[in-house]
Order: sequence, then C-alpha cells, then structure tokens
Amino acid sequence: MASPTDYLLALDQGTSSSRSIVFDRGGRIVAMAQRELPQIYPQPGWVEHDPMEIWRGQLATARDALAKAGLKAADVRAIGITNQRETTVLWNRRTGQPVHHAIVWQDRRAEPLCAELRARGMQAEIQRKTGLVIDAYFSATKLRWLLDEVPGLRAQAEAGELAFGTVDSWLIWQLTGGRVHATDVTNASRTMLFDVHRNAWDEELLAALDIPAALLPQVQPSSSLFGETDPALLGAALPIGGVAGDQQAALFGQACFDAGMAKNTYGTGCFLLMHTGERFQPSSNGLVVTSAAQLTVAPAGRGAAPRATGIQNGLVAGGGAPGAATAQAAVAQYAMEGSVFVGGAVVQWLRDGLQAIKGSAEVQALAESVPDAGGVMMVPAFTGLGAPYWNADARGTITGLTRGTTVAHIARAALESIAYQSAALLAAMSRDVEAAGGTPVAELRVDGGACVNDLLMQFQADLLGIPVVRPAVVETTALGAAFLAGLSSGVYAGTEELSALWKAERRFLPTLSRTQAEAAMARWEHAVRQATAG
Repeated sequence: MASPTDYLLALDQGTSSSRSIVFDRGGRIVAMAQRELPQIYPQPGWVEHDPMEIWRGQLATARDALAKAGLKAADVRAIGITNQRETTVLWNRRTGQPVHHAIVWQDRRAEPLCAELRARGMQAEIQRKTGLVIDAYFSATKLRWLLDEVPGLRAQAEAGELAFGTVDSWLIWQLTGGRVHATDVTNASRTMLFDVHRNAWDEELLAALDIPAALLPQVQPSSSLFGETDPALLGAALPIGGVAGDQQAALFGQACFDAGMAKNTYGTGCFLLMHTGERFQPSSNGLVVTSAAQLTVAPAGRGAAPRATGIQNGLVAGGGAPGAATAQAAVAQYAMEGSVFVGGAVVQWLRDGLQAIKGSAEVQALAESVPDAGGVMMVPAFTGLGAPYWNADARGTITGLTRGTTVAHIARAALESIAYQSAALLAAMSRDVEAAGGTPVAELRVDGGACVNDLLMQFQADLLGIPVVRPAVVETTALGAAFLAGLSSGVYAGTEELSALWKAERRFLPTLSRTQAEAAMARWEHAVRQATAG
C-alpha cells in the first residue's frame, strides 16, 4: 500500500499564469489550482512581471491545490518547481524585496548590448561554453541592463547587497524565508553565463559582461535538496527536492531520459527538445544546446532523506542549500533545442484577427470540413521566423489562393503550418545529430494545449514519417518537476521506475509515403522562401 506521504506538489510558474498540481505516486493528477499572472508592457518590445505577484500567486495556488486535494502539507513528501526560463529577477538580500520588475524572457530591450557583444566577436566563445547564441532572450544581458540603467543597483551589487535569479531562484528564496539562494543546472544554462561543460559559472563571461559574481545563486543538480520551506507558509516544513526550467522539465516528464528521445510542446509557440545524452552537440543549423535535467546519487532506500548535493564549481555564490559541503558533481546531460515563434498562436489569430472561429476549440471541425488545404500554404511569420530559419524580417503570408478557396481551407493551412514548422525543426536537428553519428529520433512525444488536436497530430506524424505519441498526462512540465522531487526524496527508486509510469494515450502513425511527405515539405520550403523574399 502506498504511503500517505507519497504525494508530490509541483509549482508550475509560467509566463501567463502560476499553477500548482498535486500528483500521487503513480504520476496521476489529484488536484490543480491556477491564477493568471498580469503582464506589464512599459513600452514596445518590453515585457515585465511584478515578482511579488509571481510569489503571491504561486503561494496561493499551492495552498488552493492542497485544499482541493484534501491534504495537509505533512501529507506531501516533497515540492518540485518548474518555471518560465530566462526571466530575470533582482532583489535585496536583506529585505527580500525586488528592486525592479522582473524582465521577462520575451523582452527585447537588451538587443543593443547583444549587438555590441557580436561586434566584439564573442559569439564563438559564448556558443562553445554555453551552447547558446547571443540573444536578448537569455538572462545575462537583461541583468546587465538592470545594473547599467537603474540608478544605484550596480553599487549595491558590487557591495554584495543584491541577489540575482531566474524565477526558480526567486521562489526558492521566498519559500525558504531567504535562507537559500540556489538554482539548478537547467535554469543556469539559460543565462548565457554558465559553462555547461564544467557545470560552473564562467569567470571570463562574467568579466566580459561586467556582472559581479556575488549576485549569483549556487547551482545544484535538478534533483537534489534545495532547502525546506518555512513551516508558516504551508503548515509544515517541506523539502524542495526538484527544480527545472519548463522545457527541460517537460522533457523529463515525458520520460525522455536517453539520447535520441525527443518531445515537442505545442503552446503559443513550439519548443522541440532532443536529448543528446552526455554528448555536447553544437548545431550547424541555428539550434541551441542546453543542459538537460541532472540527477544526484540516488538515496540509499525508499524514504531516505534526500542528499543536499550541490555542484562543485569553484564559483559558488549565495547561501546555498544546507549541508552543501557534501557537494559532488553530477554527470552533465544535454539537449538540443529549437523554438517556433508562432504555434498555437496561429489559432488565436484565426479567432481574433480573421474572426473565422468564435473559440479555439472550433478549429479542428472547420479544418476537417475540407479534405485538404486546397493548395493553400500559410507561413505564420507574424514576428519573424525562429529556428531553423532565424529571419527576423520575415512576415506572414498566405499563398495558393484560388476562387475556390474558403475560410475552411485557410483554417486547415493554419493548422498545418504548425506541423510544417515543427517538421522543419526536427529535420534540422536530425542533420546535426546524423553528422555527429548520433541516434536519430524514432518517435516524437508531444504535449501542450494544441496536442489535443487530432488532425494536427496526424499531419505531424505524416510529415515526420515517425510515430507521434500523446501521453495520458499532458501536464508534463509539472509532472517533470514532481518526478525530480520524487527521485531526490525517495518516492521513486530511479528513472526506470518513471519510464514505467509514463503511459501513451494515443499513437499517431504516419499514413503518407515518404515521397508524398517530401513533396509537401518542398512546398512548405517554397512558401518560406516567398515569405522571406525581399
């Protein structure tokens, strides 16, 4: 019989909302709570969040989820945290109060600094050490902007009065009452300051960006003890046993533990990650390399206390987890990642822009009312094209229109554009992996809101020529955080047990011949060239 304390609480702090989900030991959802997170747009291209709103909303949903589940905090074995990545928070160590709004991952204000770094010829060094490209997307230039542009912050930072973190670090600080300043390797790998080979903050990159090391959190494996919550917050002191950025958490929640396994998240955009194991595989096709979730040595037995293991890196800043003197290195694991800017957002455009549908759920029926797109191709480059094209000047196009074209054909072309973009992304990944003699993807595991659309998933399988597999639990981001916490706290014995828990709800098998699929992709690439011409 399962222990009454085998429940796990996942805090899922996203860009548009904060959610908390209680899972049982079988990875099943027991209860969920969610609150919207207000967006702040000070000027075009700038996006901010109020860090205190993030904290208050996340704490409220944690309490709500426990109440809905009929559980007390003492019934929960551990907490896992997953979060919007790259979003940058800076706060006062003494008061615990933010000194500025959080600068969100979407924010572009640091692009002039990125252009300066490119002009200084730093791209090769940054890519070699961090796996990333120079872009305002990542945290480092957001942090530098705060230090340069907000009066007094640089002096406070150099005096050791401030703490920097991505959203996970901010939540850990608040949950532990300011006792712990930590992050995990997946979030650290998105800052553009972290050497993913050594699992260490990089002194040379810090110097190049003029960022004081005293700001930085301690880095730990994704599945390890990050500290305990203040008992007053939830009713008992709970161990924080797992932390990972949202896309790496989804990869873990999909049980993609081995090289060659891949998942695609179909949200507003699409995020495709392929596990590459211990192989750091640089991309020649515009993709980035990022750290996958990393584990510590397994506990001695079920129910054993999680070990407080950090990563020895020679540049540890902040408070760290209690007992971190026993730190030991974890084995580095990597993933190749690519992003599609407009995925499910194209359905929102059909609803709000074209007013072709009243609700997003109507799109499948409308698209299925015609046998195909009737030769219509849509390239939804509303904000340029992401990987593998990286063309910021591209704009959306609809081509192949005839007198017989209807709104149903356009709806079908819009849905298919999501699959085309993801297929192009996986093709780019496959070229990189095959060039290095790696393992090709045998199936694509999918999650995110748009993965419930059967028409889209079938077309995705047809283009890829491999099975597309939808899991029974599509909340894989939160599930990944729960799994990481469950491993460190002894709920699970290892990843083999987690693989056995993962269940498919439906497998979509390809029905097109490879000749037909290649012809379809050729039409897509022709449409992309039209969207990027001139």
